[in-house]
Amino acid sequence: MLMTPIRRLLLLLCLGSWTTLRAAVAEPASPIAISTDHADAIYKQGETVRFTVELAAGSASVTNAELAWQISKDGVSPIQKGTLKLVNGKASVTGQLDEPGFLLCQVTGKVDGKPVSALRGSGISPLLIKPSLPAPDDFDAFWRGQKKKLAAVPMNPQMTPVSTKAATNMECFDVEVECLGPAPVSGYFARPLGARKGSLPIILLLHGAGVQSSFLAGAANWAKQGFLAMDINAHGIPNGKPGPFYKEIQQGALKEYWLAGRESRETDYFLGMFLRVIRAIDFLTAQPEWDGKTVIVYGSSQGGFQAFAAAGLDERVSFLAAGVPAGCDHSGVKANRVSGWPKLVPLGANGLPDEKVLQAARYFDNVNFAARARAKGAFVTVGFIDRTCPPTSVYAAYNNLPIPKQIYNDLPTGHANSPAATRARDMAVFDYLKSVRTGE
Repeated sequence: MLMTPIRRLLLLLCLGSWTTLRAAVAEPASPIAISTDHADAIYKQGETVRFTVELAAGSASVTNAELAWQISKDGVSPIQKGTLKLVNGKASVTGQLDEPGFLLCQVTGKVDGKPVSALRGSGISPLLIKPSLPAPDDFDAFWRGQKKKLAAVPMNPQMTPVSTKAATNMECFDVEVECLGPAPVSGYFARPLGARKGSLPIILLLHGAGVQSSFLAGAANWAKQGFLAMDINAHGIPNGKPGPFYKEIQQGALKEYWLAGRESRETDYFLGMFLRVIRAIDFLTAQPEWDGKTVIVYGSSQGGFQAFAAAGLDERVSFLAAGVPAGCDHSGVKANRVSGWPKLVPLGANGLPDEKVLQAARYFDNVNFAARARAKGAFVTVGFIDRTCPPTSVYAAYNNLPIPKQIYNDLPTGHANSPAATRARDMAVFDYLKSVRTGE
């Protein structure tokens, strides 16, 4: 059965850290904390936001301290600055924003002679945030052309059996599938033994930034739940090699790969990455066990970037599960807003964006992929203090999804998959599967 007992979901909770942008390590607790006067940290345009700064539990012996504060529009101007003095361990500052977006409050200073800092974000009518620019007129034509070229390339899958302790009652393979360009799809594929033809849903696991092998345990754990599961690395490189192999590539051929070829839509590095995602779906949907209707794409950060691209470019995708997604609103500077990783568009000495890069980046923007999604549902998480994939950018893409959707506002979290957000995302996947099985 697809819906297994909740206790079995615990096997999946580590999957978020395998697919995130190297940001799942919790930072030490700060002796100061910031809260908002709305528990959900959501406000209307023009409404006053009160940020309260106070000493955290265990710091009560320090009742007076002077700290510097700054409130920005999610990291960009306008920026207010000042100092505040904690009296009996507490003080507050206020801010406003007269447009949809986010306010970010940052406090720094010293407590007990040690440097401290804290962040808190608040959403200002976040569901009204729109993309900074529309899609290019030939966006769809460009991607149709790329997919047509891909379709002309035979898959020629190479499947090498592999074993793992997690692979009981299933079979696992190291898979390479030919793709458009020099790099193939490279991943681990797992499926339950003895599955009936047309009986299993697909889940495709997509990686965050970095250079690393695919994760066999990731595919195997989802296969245990009754999936045709595949975990692909982001670069089409061999799997299962020693650590120095990947380190050498990361410091050499793939150093700062996310900026490679960004001057043109024909050479941008993400073109090949996204075509590999589509080709992975080609491979998975060719498996006789596929149920013919369920294709889930699942990833965080750069993995969320790939998941949005898949949902926008491939109508076979039926559910999108993206944690703290990268690739959102590259052209944010045009609206005096922050953009998400990989911060594709540089600014010149005149403070203006590089126009050539800006125009190319629009073909690789989640706000445009989102508008074309035809999935049955989507679940997105967003960190309110995420400085890598800031919430303003994530909401710009989320709001452009024209499908049933949910967003998990992770108020105290930066660029990470918190345990609560990961549980919520996994439960959303299983809730979707339940609706497919019951026809709801």
